Amino acid sequence: MSLSTPDAAAGAAAITIYSTAVCPYCVAAKNFLQSKGQTWTEVRIDLDPAEREKMMTLTRRTSVPQIFIGDVHVGGYDDMMALHRAGKLDELLR
Repeated sequence: MSLSTPDAAAGAAAITIYSTAVCPYCVAAKNFLQSKGQTWTEVRIDLDPAEREKMMTLTRRTSVPQIFIGDVHVGGYDDMMALHRAGKLDELLR
């Protein structure tokens, strides 16, 4: 099951977050992205086993969140924050 937030600004990279209902890092990732004025599509892997399998195939990881910006697999929350601290996240978000 995919949940969408309102459409992102024209030209902005599409963000996809694979998540579950009970996931504090998923909440933190969404709160951070929201603070940057971003929107995303949320894919709840706890509600759809096929989406869990798809996520694991795409990322070779089993943990959530798994974040994609456009076609780029950013990784989890800690990976996204490392990109932010390195000054590289904003260029992906354009």
